[in-house]
Amino acid sequence: MSRRGSPATSPRAKQRAELLLQMVRIRRFEERCVELYSAAQIRGFMHLYIGEEAVAAGLLQALSRDDAVVSTYREHGHALARGVPMVSVMAEMFGRATGCSRGRGGSMHLFDVTRRFYGGNAIVGGGLPIAVGLALADAMSGRPQVTACLFGDGAVAEGEFHECLNLAALWHLPVLFCCENNLYAMGTALARAQAETDLALRASSYGMPSWAVDGMDVEAVSAAGNRAVETMRASPGPCFLELRTYRFRAHSMYDAERYRDKAEVEHWRQFDPIDKLTARMRDNGEITDDALKDLESEVDGELDQAVAEAQAGPLEPVEDLTRFVYTEQP
Repeated sequence: MSRRGSPATSPRAKQRAELLLQMVRIRRFEERCVELYSAAQIRGFMHLYIGEEAVAAGLLQALSRDDAVVSTYREHGHALARGVPMVSVMAEMFGRATGCSRGRGGSMHLFDVTRRFYGGNAIVGGGLPIAVGLALADAMSGRPQVTACLFGDGAVAEGEFHECLNLAALWHLPVLFCCENNLYAMGTALARAQAETDLALRASSYGMPSWAVDGMDVEAVSAAGNRAVETMRASPGPCFLELRTYRFRAHSMYDAERYRDKAEVEHWRQFDPIDKLTARMRDNGEITDDALKDLESEVDGELDQAVAEAQAGPLEPVEDLTRFVYTEQP
């Protein structure tokens, strides 16, 4: 973290510093959203990403700005890691017209076409067909882009999961299927719903390179993402990553969380991806206590500004209520 006065100077150390910054931004954004939600300043459904930050930070850095990303309803971290400005995401949480979806989407439907970030999606597995369509369009147009599609383990039980993996493999489409396996589809444990819990093994049956990754280790995720993207650029066709991670919070803010023991959650907190990377950087002499405080202060300042600007943003006028229902003709 050399720009904050730490001893990090090597390319590897600089990469770790950027990954740490990205994870802290996501974590603090989510924690601030909890505060705002609890104070009834933001409303609607909200699904937190706390604990899974290594996936977004590590995976999306492997993509170019021309690649596409399709997300789920737990997508705050994906949007931030993709480069959607924090103020734009926060304004969307407040339902303001300055939000990335003009305040019409809220927490579950973040969208930014300028960054090829094609949403949040409230439908389990709903992003899979969209990702295949985007990849098909790129392939037919001769564009070398990759489409990354993120989804949870619950989507594996949906029909479109199998249909989309089959079509992508059959047509050699550049889709990077990224399963964020946090062990629970809402409140249903993976082992209670799937006879085969090795999801990478299931994906491999469609003839695509598939492997499991420690989703609590941001460097492991980064390496896997780079390897998958390089493989796809060299030889068009899909890849599948099973990112084994864990969410520290309930499924949503409305969830009473009666389906798992508190001891299980505390066990997984020992593998906190932020703590893990920070400890590694300390061991390597790449970060100091002062540098870490500076980083957190920088993120807090960004958050304070995002909240202030979001709260001051205008609401969409009532007369525009039906706008965007249909495509506007030029």
